[in-house]
Amino acid sequence: MQPSQHSEHLPAQTDVLIVGAGPTGLTLACDLARRGVDALLVERAGALFPGSRGKGVQPRTQEVFEDLGVLPAVQRAGGRYPRILSWEDGVPQGEWDLVADGPADDPTVPYPHIWMVPQWRTQELLHDRLGELGGAVRFGTALTGLDQHPDRVVATLTGADGTTRTVDARYLVAADGGRGAVRRLAGIPMAGEQIDPQPALVADVRVAGLDRGNWHHWGKDPGSALLLCPLPGTDDFQLFARFGADEEPEASAAAVREVIAARTHLAATAVGAVGWVSAFRPRAALAERFRAGRVFLAGDAAHIHSPAGGQGLNTSIQDAYNLGWKLGQVLRHGAPGELLDSYEEERLPIASDVLEISTRLHRSDSALRSGLRGARTEQLGIGYPDGPLTVEARREIPEEALRAGDRAPDAPLGGSSPGGRLFDLFRGTHVTVLAVGLDLPAVPAGVRAHRVDGGVAAGAYGRGLFVVRPDGYVGLATDDPADLPGYLARLGIS
Repeated sequence: MQPSQHSEHLPAQTDVLIVGAGPTGLTLACDLARRGVDALLVERAGALFPGSRGKGVQPRTQEVFEDLGVLPAVQRAGGRYPRILSWEDGVPQGEWDLVADGPADDPTVPYPHIWMVPQWRTQELLHDRLGELGGAVRFGTALTGLDQHPDRVVATLTGADGTTRTVDARYLVAADGGRGAVRRLAGIPMAGEQIDPQPALVADVRVAGLDRGNWHHWGKDPGSALLLCPLPGTDDFQLFARFGADEEPEASAAAVREVIAARTHLAATAVGAVGWVSAFRPRAALAERFRAGRVFLAGDAAHIHSPAGGQGLNTSIQDAYNLGWKLGQVLRHGAPGELLDSYEEERLPIASDVLEISTRLHRSDSALRSGLRGARTEQLGIGYPDGPLTVEARREIPEEALRAGDRAPDAPLGGSSPGGRLFDLFRGTHVTVLAVGLDLPAVPAGVRAHRVDGGVAAGAYGRGLFVVRPDGYVGLATDDPADLPGYLARLGIS
């Protein structure tokens, strides 16, 4: 049973008000809770979202989940993507892989496979983790007004019974989706386009007589394709069906049964319970900016994706992961407020690039093939080489070397820490300093430091001193220990 605390239980003030308890809001709430930041998470619905919508957890997001302490549960709840099996006239035609996994023996990439977990289950696991960290969701509570001041945001929250309360928050984060209230109330425009004139129907459905070892595909014409994907850890399939541009599919159980019976070899009687159903026209949109004063946009409130490529949920979770540590440093460690400016400067270009990838995948004739997936969609290559917190100060760098702004790769520690990994060092809310082939300098309290000599780690990083941010990216790369104090001060560490 999900805790449901309504408006009468709301505090009068909080450090961070998070609006929307989807994957973005739950991730941010978990991150802030472990940092000791007082956060209030509200959700207008009476319960968590019930559908499978964003079911692909990319390798980089799995690393985020490891840091947040939720990955083992995600691994138990999900599974590898099955091979796609095509059907024609009731006869199977052949199989292929939708995703191209990275090498399984690369110690710098501990999770090379995209992992399939229904979105509702991912949210449940994040919700459970939030509870372990002492947090909760206030369900049945909608944001209906906000008023910005130089030092706070005054938010009006309305309960399911119509009761209103005001809450003072030092910062407010919109995680309430593309149609949410916060972006509109904050006055931030969003520009977008319909990327496909053909509507689609998505549903969670039970189907008898269909093998759960494959993702099943019907329809030579991509414009009328129907797919049924077995959802691991459940008895359900996720249905995806496209329709003609002049059709308007109904979001109903009857429509689901009708389209399955019409386009597959399965009889309507094979279709059992129908759960969540959604009809939509794919679009892509990007907010003009990700911040207005003390209000931040994250997830679908900031960028809306086609489902192609499994990018939307993952980009949204990583928005929260980027913003969480910065709010923590400002609110708990005295970092300068300018640190929060880097959220938009880093994440808006990333969202723009990822939107381009997902839109191209959607429009590609080979969208069901793996050619455009793999390295481009696993998000391990995403970084901030031109970001405001990135300082590359080494004098000589090989052309293919790791650089400041890149994801900090994993590697075995070796030496006095057999069985340990760099990710073990990084896990938590702290900043890490790695000395690779150099003496380990003195670091301030609260900074974790480790010297690396040889092995996979030295090969992955190269010689230098590396400051690894709390979100697992290299902030500073230098040869000179004198560069450390000034950089760490920018993060509120002295």
